[in-house]
Amino acid sequence: MTAAPATPALPTTRPDGCPFEPPEKYATLRETAPTSKVRCPAGMDAWLVTRYADVRAVLADRTMSSRGASSVHVNPNADLDIDVSPGSIIQLDGAAHARLRKKVIAEFTVRRVEALRGYVQGLVKSHLDAMLAKPGRTADLVQDFALPIPSLVICELLGVPYADRSRFQRQSATLVSTDATREEGEQAYDALSGYLAGLFTAKERNPQDDLFSKLISTGGDDPLTMEELVVLGLSLLVAGHETTANMIALSTLVLLDHPDQRDVALAEPERAVEELLRYLSVVQWGVLRYATEDVRVGSREVRAGEWLVAALNSANRDESVFPAADKLDFHREQPRTHVAFGFGAHQCVGQQLARVELQEALTGLFRRVPDLRLAVPREELEYKHNTLVYGVRELPVAWG
Repeated sequence: MTAAPATPALPTTRPDGCPFEPPEKYATLRETAPTSKVRCPAGMDAWLVTRYADVRAVLADRTMSSRGASSVHVNPNADLDIDVSPGSIIQLDGAAHARLRKKVIAEFTVRRVEALRGYVQGLVKSHLDAMLAKPGRTADLVQDFALPIPSLVICELLGVPYADRSRFQRQSATLVSTDATREEGEQAYDALSGYLAGLFTAKERNPQDDLFSKLISTGGDDPLTMEELVVLGLSLLVAGHETTANMIALSTLVLLDHPDQRDVALAEPERAVEELLRYLSVVQWGVLRYATEDVRVGSREVRAGEWLVAALNSANRDESVFPAADKLDFHREQPRTHVAFGFGAHQCVGQQLARVELQEALTGLFRRVPDLRLAVPREELEYKHNTLVYGVRELPVAWG
Protein backbone atom coordinates (compact mmCIF):
# COMPACT_ATOMS: atom_id res chain seq x y z
CA MET A 1 0.00 0.00 0.00
CA THR A 2 1.13 3.54 -0.73
CA ALA A 3 0.92 6.06 2.08
CA ALA A 4 -1.23 9.11 1.41
CA PRO A 5 0.86 12.20 0.70
CA ALA A 6 1.31 14.52 3.64
CA THR A 7 -0.65 17.76 3.61
CA PRO A 8 1.73 20.53 2.50
CA ALA A 9 2.57 23.22 5.03
CA LEU A 10 1.09 26.69 4.86
CA PRO A 11 3.54 28.77 2.77
CA THR A 12 5.30 31.22 5.08
CA THR A 13 8.75 31.84 3.59
CA ARG A 14 9.38 34.88 1.42
CA PRO A 15 11.87 34.56 -1.44
CA ASP A 16 15.49 35.34 -0.48
CA GLY A 17 16.41 38.95 -0.99
CA CYS A 18 12.82 39.95 -1.83
CA PRO A 19 11.33 41.30 1.40
CA PHE A 20 8.29 42.84 -0.31
CA GLU A 21 7.22 39.63 -2.08
CA PRO A 22 4.80 37.11 -0.56
CA PRO A 23 5.77 33.42 -0.55
CA GLU A 24 6.51 32.23 -4.10
CA LYS A 25 4.15 29.26 -3.70
CA TYR A 26 1.13 31.55 -3.90
CA ALA A 27 1.65 32.32 -7.58
CA THR A 28 1.73 28.60 -8.42
CA LEU A 29 -1.34 27.87 -6.33
CA ARG A 30 -3.36 30.64 -7.97
CA GLU A 31 -2.76 28.92 -11.32
CA THR A 32 -2.98 25.25 -10.37
CA ALA A 33 -4.82 24.82 -7.06
CA PRO A 34 -6.36 28.14 -5.95
CA THR A 35 -8.17 26.53 -3.02
CA SER A 36 -6.06 23.76 -1.53
CA LYS A 37 -5.53 22.02 1.80
CA VAL A 38 -2.53 23.07 3.92
CA ARG A 39 -1.29 22.18 7.37
CA CYS A 40 -1.14 25.28 9.58
CA PRO A 41 1.45 25.89 12.35
CA ALA A 42 -1.41 25.68 14.87
CA GLY A 43 -1.71 22.00 13.93
CA MET A 44 -4.94 21.92 11.94
CA ASP A 45 -5.61 21.58 8.23
CA ALA A 46 -7.26 24.48 6.43
CA TRP A 47 -8.29 25.42 2.93
CA LEU A 48 -5.84 28.04 1.66
CA VAL A 49 -7.71 30.45 -0.63
CA THR A 50 -5.35 32.33 -2.96
CA ARG A 51 -7.36 33.90 -5.81
CA TYR A 52 -8.74 37.40 -5.47
CA ALA A 53 -12.35 36.56 -6.36
CA ASP A 54 -12.43 33.58 -4.01
CA VAL A 55 -10.87 35.53 -1.14
CA ARG A 56 -13.52 38.23 -1.48
CA ALA A 57 -16.26 35.63 -1.68
CA VAL A 58 -15.06 33.93 1.52
CA LEU A 59 -14.79 37.21 3.42
CA ALA A 60 -18.24 38.33 2.26
CA ASP A 61 -19.93 35.03 3.15
CA ARG A 62 -21.92 35.40 6.39
CA THR A 63 -21.76 31.63 6.97
CA MET A 64 -17.99 31.96 7.43
CA SER A 65 -17.33 32.63 11.10
CA SER A 66 -14.49 34.94 12.10
CA ARG A 67 -14.04 33.23 15.47
CA GLY A 68 -10.36 32.58 14.65
CA ALA A 69 -9.79 35.88 12.86
CA SER A 70 -6.84 36.93 15.00
CA SER A 71 -4.81 34.65 12.68
CA VAL A 72 -4.36 31.99 15.32
CA HIS A 73 -3.58 29.49 12.55
CA VAL A 74 0.08 30.64 12.52
CA ASN A 75 0.59 30.34 16.27
CA PRO A 76 1.84 26.86 17.28
CA ASN A 77 0.50 27.49 20.79
CA ALA A 78 -3.02 28.44 19.72
CA ASP A 79 -6.10 27.10 21.45
CA LEU A 80 -8.58 26.67 18.60
CA ASP A 81 -11.47 25.80 20.90
CA ILE A 82 -11.30 28.83 23.17
CA ASP A 83 -14.52 30.78 23.48
CA VAL A 84 -14.72 34.18 21.78
CA SER A 85 -14.55 36.97 24.35
CA PRO A 86 -17.51 39.35 24.63
CA GLY A 87 -16.51 42.61 23.01
CA SER A 88 -14.23 41.07 20.37
CA ILE A 89 -15.12 43.10 17.28
CA ILE A 90 -12.63 41.01 15.30
CA GLN A 91 -14.00 37.57 16.18
CA LEU A 92 -17.71 37.98 16.86
CA ASP A 93 -20.19 37.38 14.04
CA GLY A 94 -23.64 38.50 13.00
CA ALA A 95 -25.70 40.69 15.31
CA ALA A 96 -23.10 40.61 18.09
CA HIS A 97 -20.46 41.99 15.73
CA ALA A 98 -22.82 44.55 14.19
CA ARG A 99 -23.71 45.84 17.67
CA LEU A 100 -20.07 46.59 18.47
CA ARG A 101 -19.29 48.05 15.07
CA LYS A 102 -22.25 50.43 15.32
CA LYS A 103 -20.91 51.80 18.61
CA VAL A 104 -17.52 52.81 17.17
CA ILE A 105 -18.04 53.45 13.46
CA ALA A 106 -19.00 57.12 13.88
CA GLU A 107 -15.47 57.92 15.05
CA PHE A 108 -13.94 56.43 11.90
CA THR A 109 -16.08 57.91 9.12
CA VAL A 110 -14.42 59.80 6.28
CA ARG A 111 -15.76 63.10 7.65
CA ARG A 112 -14.52 62.45 11.21
CA VAL A 113 -11.12 61.29 10.01
CA GLU A 114 -10.71 64.27 7.67
CA ALA A 115 -11.26 66.49 10.69
CA LEU A 116 -8.17 64.85 12.22
CA ARG A 117 -5.95 65.51 9.18
CA GLY A 118 -4.63 68.80 10.57
CA TYR A 119 -3.72 67.08 13.83
CA VAL A 120 -1.86 64.36 11.93
CA GLN A 121 -0.02 66.99 9.88
CA GLY A 122 1.08 68.68 13.10
CA LEU A 123 2.41 65.39 14.48
CA VAL A 124 4.33 64.72 11.27
CA LYS A 125 5.92 68.18 11.40
CA SER A 126 6.89 68.01 15.07
CA HIS A 127 8.43 64.55 14.72
CA LEU A 128 10.35 65.58 11.62
CA ASP A 129 11.60 68.66 13.49
CA ALA A 130 12.86 66.44 16.30
CA MET A 131 14.33 63.85 13.96
CA LEU A 132 16.20 66.40 11.84
CA ALA A 133 17.62 67.98 14.97
CA LYS A 134 19.31 64.74 16.02
CA PRO A 135 23.13 64.87 15.99
CA GLY A 136 24.91 63.07 13.19
CA ARG A 137 21.98 63.44 10.76
CA THR A 138 20.89 59.83 11.33
CA ALA A 139 17.83 58.27 12.95
CA ASP A 140 15.84 55.07 13.28
CA LEU A 141 12.76 55.93 11.25
CA VAL A 142 10.72 53.28 13.08
CA GLN A 143 11.23 54.64 16.61
CA ASP A 144 11.56 58.31 15.69
CA PHE A 145 8.75 58.62 13.16
CA ALA A 146 6.74 55.58 12.01
CA LEU A 147 5.72 54.26 15.43
CA PRO A 148 4.96 57.41 17.45
CA ILE A 149 2.67 59.08 14.91
CA PRO A 150 -0.08 56.40 14.71
CA SER A 151 0.37 55.71 18.42
CA LEU A 152 -0.29 59.36 19.27
CA VAL A 153 -3.27 59.50 16.92
CA ILE A 154 -4.95 56.40 18.34
CA CYS A 155 -4.23 57.52 21.90
CA GLU A 156 -5.83 60.89 21.17
CA LEU A 157 -8.85 59.30 19.53
CA LEU A 158 -9.44 56.63 22.17
CA GLY A 159 -8.43 58.64 25.21
CA VAL A 160 -5.36 56.64 26.23
CA PRO A 161 -2.49 58.55 27.93
CA TYR A 162 0.42 58.58 25.48
CA ALA A 163 2.76 58.52 28.47
CA ASP A 164 1.73 54.86 28.86
CA ARG A 165 2.83 53.96 25.32
CA SER A 166 5.83 51.86 26.31
CA ARG A 167 3.51 49.58 28.28
CA PHE A 168 0.92 48.95 25.59
CA GLN A 169 3.43 48.86 22.73
CA ARG A 170 5.44 46.14 24.47
CA GLN A 171 2.36 44.10 25.26
CA SER A 172 0.97 44.61 21.74
CA ALA A 173 4.21 43.32 20.26
CA THR A 174 3.81 40.11 22.28
CA LEU A 175 0.19 39.68 21.21
CA VAL A 176 1.05 39.84 17.49
CA SER A 177 4.16 37.65 17.75
CA THR A 178 3.97 34.09 16.45
CA ASP A 179 6.95 33.15 18.62
CA ALA A 180 5.37 34.07 21.94
CA THR A 181 4.45 31.12 24.15
CA ARG A 182 0.86 30.70 25.26
CA GLU A 183 1.89 31.81 28.74
CA GLU A 184 3.57 34.95 27.40
CA GLY A 185 0.53 35.76 25.29
CA GLU A 186 -1.82 35.30 28.23
CA GLN A 187 0.36 37.46 30.46
CA ALA A 188 0.44 40.26 27.88
CA TYR A 189 -3.32 40.01 27.35
CA ASP A 190 -4.03 40.06 31.10
CA ALA A 191 -1.67 42.99 31.68
CA LEU A 192 -3.16 45.09 28.90
CA SER A 193 -6.71 44.13 29.92
CA GLY A 194 -6.00 45.16 33.50
CA TYR A 195 -4.57 48.47 32.36
CA LEU A 196 -7.64 49.20 30.21
CA ALA A 197 -10.05 48.19 32.99
CA GLY A 198 -8.42 50.77 35.23
CA LEU A 199 -8.61 53.36 32.47
CA PHE A 200 -12.33 52.73 31.84
CA THR A 201 -13.04 52.90 35.58
CA ALA A 202 -11.33 56.30 35.71
CA LYS A 203 -13.35 57.52 32.71
CA GLU A 204 -16.59 56.47 34.38
CA ARG A 205 -15.76 58.96 37.13
CA ASN A 206 -14.28 61.63 34.89
CA PRO A 207 -15.37 61.29 31.23
CA GLN A 208 -13.53 63.22 28.52
CA ASP A 209 -14.15 63.95 24.84
CA ASP A 210 -12.78 60.65 23.52
CA LEU A 211 -14.11 57.38 22.15
CA PHE A 212 -13.62 55.36 25.35
CA SER A 213 -15.62 57.93 27.34
CA LYS A 214 -18.34 57.95 24.70
CA LEU A 215 -18.61 54.16 24.83
CA ILE A 216 -19.38 54.47 28.53
CA SER A 217 -21.69 57.49 28.43
CA THR A 218 -23.77 56.62 25.35
CA GLY A 219 -24.72 53.08 26.31
CA GLY A 220 -28.43 53.93 26.61
CA ASP A 221 -30.57 50.82 26.82
CA ASP A 222 -27.74 48.67 25.50
CA PRO A 223 -24.63 49.50 27.54
CA LEU A 224 -21.40 47.56 27.16
CA THR A 225 -20.23 45.56 30.15
CA MET A 226 -16.79 46.24 31.56
CA GLU A 227 -15.52 43.03 29.95
CA GLU A 228 -16.88 44.13 26.58
CA LEU A 229 -15.36 47.59 26.95
CA VAL A 230 -11.95 46.16 27.78
CA VAL A 231 -11.87 43.61 24.94
CA LEU A 232 -13.16 46.14 22.40
CA GLY A 233 -10.69 48.75 23.64
CA LEU A 234 -7.82 46.29 23.42
CA SER A 235 -8.66 45.45 19.79
CA LEU A 236 -8.84 49.12 18.79
CA LEU A 237 -5.64 50.08 20.60
CA VAL A 238 -3.49 47.24 19.25
CA ALA A 239 -4.80 47.43 15.68
CA GLY A 240 -4.71 51.23 15.71
CA HIS A 241 -0.96 51.54 15.84
CA GLU A 242 0.59 48.19 14.85
CA THR A 243 -0.55 48.04 11.23
CA THR A 244 -0.07 51.71 10.35
CA ALA A 245 3.34 51.99 12.02
CA ASN A 246 4.61 49.03 10.02
CA MET A 247 3.09 50.40 6.81
CA ILE A 248 4.78 53.80 7.25
CA ALA A 249 8.24 52.29 7.73
CA LEU A 250 7.89 49.65 5.02
CA SER A 251 6.42 52.17 2.55
CA THR A 252 9.36 54.47 3.21
CA LEU A 253 11.74 51.66 2.35
CA VAL A 254 9.80 50.92 -0.85
CA LEU A 255 10.01 54.57 -1.91
CA LEU A 256 13.74 54.59 -1.20
CA ASP A 257 13.95 51.61 -3.57
CA HIS A 258 11.81 53.36 -6.20
CA PRO A 259 13.02 56.97 -6.39
CA ASP A 260 11.56 57.22 -9.89
CA GLN A 261 8.05 56.92 -8.43
CA ARG A 262 8.52 59.32 -5.53
CA ASP A 263 7.31 62.38 -7.45
CA VAL A 264 4.10 60.54 -8.32
CA ALA A 265 3.58 59.67 -4.66
CA LEU A 266 4.00 63.32 -3.69
CA ALA A 267 1.67 64.53 -6.42
CA GLU A 268 -1.02 61.87 -5.93
CA PRO A 269 -0.66 60.56 -2.36
CA GLU A 270 -4.12 58.98 -2.29
CA ARG A 271 -3.40 56.82 -5.34
CA ALA A 272 0.12 56.00 -4.14
CA VAL A 273 -1.06 54.87 -0.71
CA GLU A 274 -3.64 52.51 -2.22
CA GLU A 275 -0.97 50.90 -4.39
CA LEU A 276 1.40 50.59 -1.42
CA LEU A 277 -1.36 48.93 0.61
CA ARG A 278 -1.94 46.44 -2.21
CA TYR A 279 1.74 45.84 -2.89
CA LEU A 280 2.79 45.31 0.74
CA SER A 281 -0.32 43.68 2.31
CA VAL A 282 1.24 43.74 5.79
CA VAL A 283 -1.35 41.39 7.34
CA GLN A 284 0.97 38.74 6.04
CA TRP A 285 -0.67 35.43 6.98
CA GLY A 286 -4.16 36.30 5.83
CA VAL A 287 -7.28 35.92 7.94
CA LEU A 288 -8.85 32.76 9.29
CA ARG A 289 -12.46 31.74 8.78
CA TYR A 290 -14.53 28.77 10.01
CA ALA A 291 -17.26 27.29 7.83
CA THR A 292 -20.53 26.98 9.71
CA GLU A 293 -22.30 25.46 6.69
CA ASP A 294 -21.29 23.52 3.60
CA VAL A 295 -20.19 25.96 0.91
CA ARG A 296 -18.47 25.95 -2.46
CA VAL A 297 -15.27 28.00 -2.81
CA GLY A 298 -14.10 28.09 -6.41
CA SER A 299 -14.15 24.48 -7.52
CA ARG A 300 -13.90 23.05 -3.98
CA GLU A 301 -16.61 21.81 -1.66
CA VAL A 302 -15.89 23.08 1.84
CA ARG A 303 -17.70 21.27 4.63
CA ALA A 304 -19.16 22.75 7.79
CA GLY A 305 -16.55 22.60 10.53
CA GLU A 306 -13.56 23.16 8.23
CA TRP A 307 -11.15 26.07 8.46
CA LEU A 308 -10.15 28.43 5.64
CA VAL A 309 -7.29 30.91 5.31
CA ALA A 310 -8.04 33.88 3.05
CA ALA A 311 -4.57 34.89 1.80
CA LEU A 312 -4.83 38.67 1.42
CA ASN A 313 -1.32 39.11 0.04
CA SER A 314 -1.95 36.45 -2.60
CA ALA A 315 -5.26 38.02 -3.62
CA ASN A 316 -3.52 41.38 -3.98
CA ARG A 317 -0.99 39.84 -6.39
CA ASP A 318 -3.63 38.15 -8.58
CA GLU A 319 -2.67 38.99 -12.19
CA SER A 320 -6.25 38.57 -13.39
CA VAL A 321 -7.18 41.66 -11.36
CA PHE A 322 -3.89 43.53 -11.11
CA PRO A 323 -1.86 43.18 -14.33
CA ALA A 324 1.89 43.00 -13.64
CA ALA A 325 0.87 42.55 -10.02
CA ASP A 326 4.43 42.12 -8.73
CA LYS A 327 5.33 45.57 -10.00
CA LEU A 328 4.79 48.72 -7.94
CA ASP A 329 2.77 51.03 -10.19
CA PHE A 330 1.28 54.28 -8.90
CA HIS A 331 -0.57 54.72 -12.21
CA ARG A 332 -2.50 51.48 -11.74
CA GLU A 333 -6.20 51.67 -12.55
CA GLN A 334 -8.71 51.24 -9.72
CA PRO A 335 -6.13 50.77 -6.96
CA ARG A 336 -8.73 50.72 -4.18
CA THR A 337 -10.05 47.33 -5.23
CA HIS A 338 -7.34 45.69 -3.09
CA VAL A 339 -8.18 43.63 0.01
CA ALA A 340 -5.40 44.89 2.28
CA PHE A 341 -8.09 45.97 4.78
CA GLY A 342 -10.06 42.76 4.32
CA PHE A 343 -13.54 42.68 2.83
CA GLY A 344 -17.13 42.20 3.91
CA ALA A 345 -18.66 42.81 7.32
CA HIS A 346 -15.32 42.62 9.11
CA GLN A 347 -13.46 45.03 6.83
CA CYS A 348 -11.09 47.15 8.95
CA VAL A 349 -13.07 49.81 10.81
CA GLY A 350 -10.05 52.13 10.98
CA GLN A 351 -9.08 52.03 7.31
CA GLN A 352 -9.86 55.70 6.61
CA LEU A 353 -7.68 56.78 9.53
CA ALA A 354 -4.83 54.58 8.30
CA ARG A 355 -5.08 56.15 4.84
CA VAL A 356 -4.82 59.70 6.19
CA GLU A 357 -1.87 58.80 8.44
CA LEU A 358 -0.02 57.15 5.56
CA GLN A 359 -0.70 60.01 3.14
CA GLU A 360 0.48 62.68 5.56
CA ALA A 361 3.46 60.73 6.92
CA LEU A 362 4.91 59.83 3.52
CA THR A 363 4.35 63.17 1.80
CA GLY A 364 5.57 65.08 4.84
CA LEU A 365 8.71 62.95 5.09
CA PHE A 366 9.82 63.09 1.46
CA ARG A 367 8.95 66.75 0.92
CA ARG A 368 10.91 67.71 4.01
CA VAL A 369 13.80 65.27 3.51
CA PRO A 370 14.15 64.67 -0.25
CA ASP A 371 17.68 63.31 0.18
CA LEU A 372 16.66 60.63 2.69
CA ARG A 373 18.68 57.43 2.30
CA LEU A 374 19.49 54.21 4.13
CA ALA A 375 22.25 54.54 6.69
CA VAL A 376 23.19 50.84 6.60
CA PRO A 377 23.65 48.31 3.81
CA ARG A 378 20.30 46.96 2.62
CA GLU A 379 21.16 43.38 3.58
CA GLU A 380 21.55 44.36 7.26
CA LEU A 381 17.88 45.22 7.68
CA GLU A 382 15.81 42.80 9.77
CA TYR A 383 12.20 42.07 8.93
CA LYS A 384 9.28 40.87 11.04
CA HIS A 385 8.89 37.37 9.67
CA ASN A 386 7.46 36.16 12.99
CA THR A 387 4.63 38.63 13.54
CA LEU A 388 1.06 38.84 12.29
CA VAL A 389 1.79 42.28 10.84
CA TYR A 390 4.83 42.42 8.57
CA GLY A 391 7.36 45.22 8.79
CA VAL A 392 10.97 46.18 9.36
CA ARG A 393 12.32 46.11 12.90
CA GLU A 394 14.57 49.14 12.51
CA LEU A 395 15.10 51.50 9.60
CA PRO A 396 18.35 53.46 10.05
CA VAL A 397 18.26 56.49 7.73
CA ALA A 398 20.50 59.43 7.00
CA TRP A 399 20.24 62.72 5.13
CA GLY A 400 22.27 65.74 4.12
